[in-house]
Amino acid sequence: MAKDTHKHPFLRVIIVLIVLVGIAFFAEQYYRFRVCNFVSRDGEEHGFYMRPGRSVDSLIAIIEQDYEIQSHLDWRLHVAYMHFTEAKVGYYRLPARIGDKQLIRNFQKGYQSPVRLSFTNQIRNREQLAGRMGEALLLDSAAIMARLDSVDYLRQFGLNRTTAVCLFIPNTYEVYWTISPDDLFARMNKEYKAFWTEERLTKAKAKGLTPVQVATLASIVESETHNAAEHPQIASLYLNRLRKGMPLQACPTVIFANGDFSLRRVLKRHLALDSPYNTYKYAGLPPGPIRCAYGRTMDTVLNAPKTDYLYMCANPDWSGTHIFSSTYGQHAATARAYRQELNKRHIK
Repeated sequence: MAKDTHKHPFLRVIIVLIVLVGIAFFAEQYYRFRVCNFVSRDGEEHGFYMRPGRSVDSLIAIIEQDYEIQSHLDWRLHVAYMHFTEAKVGYYRLPARIGDKQLIRNFQKGYQSPVRLSFTNQIRNREQLAGRMGEALLLDSAAIMARLDSVDYLRQFGLNRTTAVCLFIPNTYEVYWTISPDDLFARMNKEYKAFWTEERLTKAKAKGLTPVQVATLASIVESETHNAAEHPQIASLYLNRLRKGMPLQACPTVIFANGDFSLRRVLKRHLALDSPYNTYKYAGLPPGPIRCAYGRTMDTVLNAPKTDYLYMCANPDWSGTHIFSSTYGQHAATARAYRQELNKRHIK
């Protein structure tokens, strides 16, 4: 015959305690599982890369550098409950406080966060571009280079090997770290088309230029100086030369043709190089950009002011500015003074 618990207060207390412990246990489990078990040490969110070949344990060890696990026991129980044995490769951002379920589910299902892909006009050729993509993303730079070298692949974008860099307008883009090479090119093509609005296309046509030629001229303008305030005058000067059929005689194109970007002074031996990028030998624009040009500089070309400038020379006062001239006589005097300053400073 069962004992009457009303006659045994001690037994009743034990039962109540067991129930309370059970409730506390399940409340704790619920909280750690669904609400919070990982707390950022600095109160900020953090990002983590799950790289190929990395184990779940090694990933958690890295996460623990920035997050404190409130209950290791609960974490192990939840890992077993959700069969968390493998995390998908990718980049993940975690909030300052996160429960085990959300954390595990993110890595199990591959719910990635985008990374910020940034590149500047310091990228001068296909090799540098492929290298930058390989550094920033989980991509083989060789796979990018193969596409930048493929005439057939680039044809779908209306580009070729010498104009391929036009597709990559320097900016900051959000993409997934695991993006495929083809998806990356598709994304850049989408951005390229978004930039080339009907208004910009109309302006380019009015100047007798294609989008590629605008990018090419913008790349020359950017290479002439870091002083953006002078970009409109430089763009106007080169547009004037193009209209008159004069060689551009742009030193940056000669430097590009020689492949030595450390050159500080272009000499006769550099000018003698037979290359379509040598704008001292060949009139018109070179066959493609000499760097990835910013969208704002392409806009500068499209909106260049009307001037009568045909010549420019670095200012002999070494201020980093240029002196613009409409006649060769004016230019020759400035160029002579600048050469004398170069010699004085022993710049070869």
